[in-house]
Order: sequence, then structure tokens, then C-alpha cells
Amino acid sequence: MATHERLSALDRTFLDLEYPETHMHVAGVMLFDAAALRTPGGGIDVEKIRKHVASRLHLMPRYRQRIARIPLENHPVWVDDDRFNLEYHVRHTALPRPGGDEQLKLLTGRIISQQLDRGKPLWELWIVEGLDGDRFAMITKTHHCMIDGVAAVDLATVLLSPSPDPTIPDAQPWKPQSAPSRGELVMEEARRRLATPLEFGKAVLGAMQNPVETAESISEQISAVTETLGAGMSSASESPFNQPIGPHRRFEWTAIELADVKRVKNALGGTINDVVLATVAGAVGSFLSGRGLSPEEIAELDFRAMVPVSVRASSERGTLGNRIASWAARLPIAQTNPRRRLQAVRAVTADLKGSRQAMGAEVLARVSEWTVSTLLSLAMRLAARARPFNLIVTNVPGPQIPLYMIGSRLLAGYPIGPLFLDQSLNIALLSYDGRLYWGLNGDWDVLPDLGDLVTAIRASFDELLQAAETAHAQTRTSSRRPRAGDSSGEHKR
Repeated sequence: MATHERLSALDRTFLDLEYPETHMHVAGVMLFDAAALRTPGGGIDVEKIRKHVASRLHLMPRYRQRIARIPLENHPVWVDDDRFNLEYHVRHTALPRPGGDEQLKLLTGRIISQQLDRGKPLWELWIVEGLDGDRFAMITKTHHCMIDGVAAVDLATVLLSPSPDPTIPDAQPWKPQSAPSRGELVMEEARRRLATPLEFGKAVLGAMQNPVETAESISEQISAVTETLGAGMSSASESPFNQPIGPHRRFEWTAIELADVKRVKNALGGTINDVVLATVAGAVGSFLSGRGLSPEEIAELDFRAMVPVSVRASSERGTLGNRIASWAARLPIAQTNPRRRLQAVRAVTADLKGSRQAMGAEVLARVSEWTVSTLLSLAMRLAARARPFNLIVTNVPGPQIPLYMIGSRLLAGYPIGPLFLDQSLNIALLSYDGRLYWGLNGDWDVLPDLGDLVTAIRASFDELLQAAETAHAQTRTSSRRPRAGDSSGEHKR
């Protein structure tokens, strides 16, 4: 029987936003201990890794499907790829020995500069051997129309295990379902459109049974959409990060101890994400100063970070597709006092939590499903041209226990987010096993000094950590002071 699955309006948007300069894939670099997968010749047993991936594909059905299009409407659907070849997707390469982190970053930049082939399942997995320190790397690329950041973490856990057991089960047999013909796709879409008014009627009937509740809900949703559109059409200041970009990418990374991040938030207040945004704000201010901007020019900038927010329910964990909205957060990049910078970020995020921006984005996505499927894509294209933000900062929580792939321990994981038009920087973070891993994806030409931004991030966080230690010391000193009326602190006469 021919089968297919229609992409949601939000998933389709990431196909529509892809141009030669903007690759819409989510990627990552994972570093592993090589011992368990080392071959007698000193390389990495890639065939064993392919066998492992094959044994897990039944848990990731989308990874054996490709994009097809409904005639006339051109809406994308998922169909099984009857020419699926695992060797095409799980690739093998090497660095000249001994390869260091800088060589791996350059290779990663070249790999993420290449778009995925729309005629095949939209993912690649590169095994890189030749690294120093008895390590190997796995570079992953998956199109954003398949997954968001949280889903990507869920899928990584499908390939990884909390146990170092190297056993690989046999792959389950798979036979691709026939792809529907053009006529079948047209007929199925016609049936869907005929059913839409019926579904709408059911919704109206349900609303009539609770008119007061419905009126309040509709009013709230209209307000949310208005707020979201207003934020999307309001331009942030032009900055050195917001220039026309090309197809080529640079990749940098750094890592911070998660315990240190928690020490900052516990001493100075806020959340881990607040500490991250305050770190970014300080780093951006320092970076722009290094680019020659004066303190006055930096203070005049309305500099905003787009912060993706997951709206994925706990019941949706492990599912593919996108369940995200976003905030446009103004960053206090001119504030040189780290403590005040964090306070300013906390005030911004508190306002955003009380806003309806995330709800408005979800409502727009639902409306697109009921009406014209390109509505959300058009809204996001218009918003992109309006430049509502200067860069993207996305922070995804990951597992805090060691994970293994066929016995090889995962040592580090650096996420990579996509760039949009005139947006030359994406900062993605992943917490794993006690550390916070930062991945910086930048345009090759606009950000030749991307390494300087990494240095600025480290310095900005060190400022916050020092402020936290000072605050902690002051609290301890204050707690030792004698209370009023306590004779133990008085001098003896």
C-alpha cells in the first residue's frame, strides 16, 4: 500500500527558508574515546558503526524517508526511499595524524557548508578518525524540517546508551512502502481539504458549548499573535553580525563546567539560561569593542538574541518534527558590570516569560495548518528581512550521565545551529555529563575573527564567576557578624 505523511506547516518552513547561502540543517560534533572501536591497523571500525546505526533505524523511521511533493500545491510529504543506502549516509573520513581540534573544526566547517541532497533522506553522519588523544569524532547533519534541538538530543540517545555494552543486535528487516502516484497525492489532498471544514465545524460546535471560555481563549490568542507579529516586524539595530552571508562556514567551540554555571546562578540569581545570555551579552560587547566600536556606539545598539523555546510536551519526547517557538531578547551588551548585566538579563527574560510570544508562534503554526500552508513561511520570510534579531542563542539540556556508542564513551558534544539571511552567527549550547558545550557557527567571510568571540565568551563568564565568588564571600562574612544584642561579639570590659 502506498503511504505518505504530510509535513507540518512549521516543518515545511525550514525547507522554504533554505537558500544556497542558508543551509537549514542542524548539526553537531561528538568526540568519543576510540579504544572500543579501534581496528588492528589503528583506524576506526566504521562497518561496526554502520551495523549499529542499521540496528537502530527502526526507531527512527524518518531516516529512511525522502521528500516528495503534492502536484499543483507543491506541499512536501514524507515517503519511503526505495533506494535507501546506508553507506551513502554513514560516511568515513580521516584527518592527517595526529589531527588536533583546530583541524577538526576546519573539517566541520567544510562539511556543514554543504547542503543536504533533497532527493535522499535528509541526514548524514561522518566518522572522522586520525584525532590525537586516542579519540574519533562523529559529525552529524540532519535537516531542520525533520528535527528541532530537543528532538535531536532524543535521537542521539537512540544511538547512544548509558551502558558500555558493545553488543549490537541484528537489524530488523525493512521493506519500503510504495510511494503514492501523483494522482493519489492529489486525491488525498482533496480529501484532506474536504475534511477541513468538518473539523472546523466540530471546533465551532465545541466553542458554542463554552462561549465565555472560548471568547477568553480567542481574545488571548489574538493578543498573542499580535504581540508575536509586532516583535517579528520590529527591527533590531544593524551590527557587524548582520551582513549578507555566503555558503561557507567557520566553526568554533568551547566548554564550561556546569557546576560553575550553577554556582553563578545560585549566588547571583536567575536560571542557567540567564547566565548563558549574560555571558553572551558581555562577550558581544567586548567583541564589538575589539572591532572598533566605541562604548557610546555599543550603548546605542538595540541588540537582540533570538532564543528558541521548546513547546514540546513530555508526551512528545522521542517524536520527530519541530515543536518550537522563540523569544526576541534584548541583550545588555553595553553593561560592563557582570552582576548588573545578569540582573538586566533576568529582567528581560522575566518580561518574556510573562509575554505571549511563544503562544503567538504556536497559534500561527496552527492557523497555517487550517488555511494556506505557506502562511507561516511567508511570515518568517518577512520577519527575516525585517531583522528582528542579531544572532541566535539556543540552549538544549542534555543527559547528565556518561553515554556510550558500542562501548566507546562520548567525551564531548558540540551542537551547531543554522544561519538565516543576514545572520552571520548562531550560538548553540548543550549540557552533557557535567559540562556546558558551546558550538559557534559563523559565516566564513563575515566572521574571520570568530575565535576572538570564543575568547570573549570565556572572559565574560569568568567575570560572572568572579562576581559570584565575591557575592558568596560577602554572604559568608555577613552571616558571621554578631546580631544585635549578641554579647558574644562585644569586647570584655
